[in-house]
Amino acid sequence: MIRLCGFSSSNYYNKVKLAMLEKGLAFDEELVWTDRSPALLEKSPLGKIPYLETADGVLIESQVIVDYIESSFPEHPLFPADPVAAAKIRELITFMELHLELVARELYPQAFFGGTVSDEVKARAEKLLRRNTKAFARFVKFSPYIGGSEFTMADCVALAHLPLVGMATKIIYGEDLLADLPVKEYTKMLAERPAVQKVNADRKANQELMMSRSK
Repeated sequence: MIRLCGFSSSNYYNKVKLAMLEKGLAFDEELVWTDRSPALLEKSPLGKIPYLETADGVLIESQVIVDYIESSFPEHPLFPADPVAAAKIRELITFMELHLELVARELYPQAFFGGTVSDEVKARAEKLLRRNTKAFARFVKFSPYIGGSEFTMADCVALAHLPLVGMATKIIYGEDLLADLPVKEYTKMLAERPAVQKVNADRKANQELMMSRSK
């Protein structure tokens, strides 16, 4: 059986976990903290999570993992069969991760973890996020799913990342930079899905565990 390793507060872990749940896969989970221990670095050379243990070895990087899952377990596909339509879903995923989440991630130390971020970093991230959000709005669907009428891998990515981007920018700038997009309505709709409810419940429990560990 495949084993997903990491922790449920991670948006990239939840991206993979939601995809696996939506595909109806049987899998185990192993709680692994990013402590850069020798045991972790043996599995994940950069000490990152998630990673996936399979019968054929370990896979790292969330997009590699979900692509492996999709090709190895074709039942309940999360990409369209048409090559162009599938490419458009990957286009959405790449844009959200590179041009929204990765930019906003520079704000997370101050927004979520009690650290500080320089004014220079904040200004640069704000400029990029305002520009990139306008570009995103030109091709994202929300009709009702992020890529159109069907739930796809892009929705697993969007649910993992977009709420975090909105929360981080609200905390840092006093303004949700995704507010012009129907992200709140969209996430409320997705919250009706059993797999999403499972991911959300596990994330909440893991956040409480993280808080207890830090005391």
